[in-house]
Amino acid sequence: MNNLTKLDWVALILVIIGALNWALVGIFSFDLVAAIFGNMTVLARIIYTLVGISGIYLAVVSMRLARR
Repeated sequence: MNNLTKLDWVALILVIIGALNWALVGIFSFDLVAAIFGNMTVLARIIYTLVGISGIYLAVVSMRLARR
């Protein structure tokens, strides 16, 4: 874990936030991001986009690590 860059950490935190939000949606039908920032406001859409990009980034990084 010491080899993680700052970008890796940011992506990891955003993916965890996204996973927790999806857990809340699945279990309680409660979207925390929408509750805090509004339903599909510009800020909420930015957060959803950053979470998605972080997931893609971590998928690429994990494939690179798997090859080592």
